[in-house]
Amino acid sequence: MHPVTALTRLGGVGDRALLLRATTRRRLRTSLGRGEIVRVSRGTYALPTAHDALVAAGRLSAAASHASAASIHGWELAQQPDRPQLVVPRNREVPPHRRSGVDLRWRPVTPDEIRAKVTDMHQTVIDCAKDLPLADALAIADSALRHRDVDHDRLVAMALALPTNGRTRALRVVEHASPLAANPFESVLRAISLDVPGINLQPQVIINERGFYGRPDLVDSRRRLVVEAESWRFHSGKTAFARDCERYTGLAIRGWTVLRFTWRNVFHRPDYVRDALTYWAQGPDAGATLPPTLLYSA
Repeated sequence: MHPVTALTRLGGVGDRALLLRATTRRRLRTSLGRGEIVRVSRGTYALPTAHDALVAAGRLSAAASHASAASIHGWELAQQPDRPQLVVPRNREVPPHRRSGVDLRWRPVTPDEIRAKVTDMHQTVIDCAKDLPLADALAIADSALRHRDVDHDRLVAMALALPTNGRTRALRVVEHASPLAANPFESVLRAISLDVPGINLQPQVIINERGFYGRPDLVDSRRRLVVEAESWRFHSGKTAFARDCERYTGLAIRGWTVLRFTWRNVFHRPDYVRDALTYWAQGPDAGATLPPTLLYSA
């Protein structure tokens, strides 16, 4: 796997050991030499989008915001922004030719944020929760909590203090955000499930019953449903494969349903994931017709 692809799947930031499970040392050195990835600290690599946002922020006397700010803060993202995301004070005039190539928004910005060229960590989460798609915003909020960079109660208070426009969206994100989510892959999968009535998936719930002990990716304990985010590139090998098979069989014989979704399913076929969860939640006895996304032929 190309190092850029591997880093993208890790959320934009990853350590050397994890990267070398998906790529080679030679490819890693080549990508580093070409500037496709950057070394941010000893043994840790990242995509260069954060640097681009800082350069743009300095040029416009702005602050990197939203996903760009999240990347600068070192948080994993579901997807990298295609151009630097910035904010400037509401009374600032920025000619069109100067904001070419950036995603610029106007809102109150503190002098400290302008000096730092990046929005405050809590403000970054709130901006994302208010303005970005649910999956992207939840992945960022989960990551910020996972890194212990923000306080959940403060995020809720900030969301509640928002004007009517955006308050509901922000509250939905911060109320569902969890430091237990292992990575953006799991966050996006959980975000898709939030639109499915009757399912309440929680990350990294321990199942300990009748000789089975494990911590699946997502669990609805009431419905006895386990949902796994399958990244085979990072969990390959005969031993890991055998262990996974035994775990799924162990859950099944104890009365748990296990649904498994790949990276491609979650990021490129979210309708398939949503339809599968919805159909399962309704139950086959409901008589619902299988949607086209769930038709299968070997």
